[in-house]
Amino acid sequence: MLSILTLIAGLIVLVFAGDYLVRGAVGLAEKLSIDPLIIGLTIVAFGTSAPELFVSLQAAFDGVSGIAIGNVVGSNIANVLLVLGAPALLMTINCRENGLGTSLAVMIVMSVALMAMMWFGPLSRLDGAILLALIAAYLGWQIREARKNGASVPDYHDEVAGLPQETWRTNVFIVGGLIGLPIGAWLTVHGASDIARMFGATETAIGLTIVAIGTSLPELVTSVMAAWRRSGAVAIGNVVGSNIFNIGLILGGTAVILPLDVDPRIVSIDMWVMLAVSLLVVGLAHWNIPIKKLGGAAMLVVFAAYIISVF
Repeated sequence: MLSILTLIAGLIVLVFAGDYLVRGAVGLAEKLSIDPLIIGLTIVAFGTSAPELFVSLQAAFDGVSGIAIGNVVGSNIANVLLVLGAPALLMTINCRENGLGTSLAVMIVMSVALMAMMWFGPLSRLDGAILLALIAAYLGWQIREARKNGASVPDYHDEVAGLPQETWRTNVFIVGGLIGLPIGAWLTVHGASDIARMFGATETAIGLTIVAIGTSLPELVTSVMAAWRRSGAVAIGNVVGSNIFNIGLILGGTAVILPLDVDPRIVSIDMWVMLAVSLLVVGLAHWNIPIKKLGGAAMLVVFAAYIISVF
């Protein structure tokens, strides 16, 4: 019971600390008159990936690579089947491709690159550096194209509400987020590891399921709100961006600091599931297939079946 409470407390702290860090960082960026385009494409994106980053780093330092890698692979699966499936029960998600073509291609390229790296052995520092270079190039391209075409990214105020106005409040948000994230990560990893040992499950299984779902909660909330506002492009764009950042920033950054051993189960099963759901997103966006209640329910059933199969 203590381990379960520790895990739940860790996930709650991660969600709130990540939210406060994003709001504080965006508030600070606005005060420094940083280009809104840069804020939307980098600060918000990095901030919303902070819970996954801290969890994977903590897991790597604790020597439980299964949680570090399972967290990312499981999150990418949950982002599609859960984060797109659940909101579809409330409102139809119209998956238009508008401006997402290149991002969809990048998501597939990075997924295949990660699969190849895991296939040939542990994720090394070189692998991590390659993944970081890919996401840096992707961000650079996004910023250049947006400026060249005079386009604007979706207003980040739609995703980040309640920005602090006072300087002291901004500082409190940032410091609180930076303190809370490592604490939440420590609680999450240790709680998950204890539960895995208690029930005879592997750390990889816990990382692929409980931890992955927990760290995907911010994306789930964003997509539910997007669906409620009838903005399917935001919902699917949120999933594509999150999956790219999970691979490039989270695993790339973690592997650069500490190489990660890869569980054979992930190589033989889970990475293929990750690729399959990524291709599903490409198909939905390319052919503009709306996700209705029946489709959303089917995605949730498939996700539940996958979770059961992990154990």
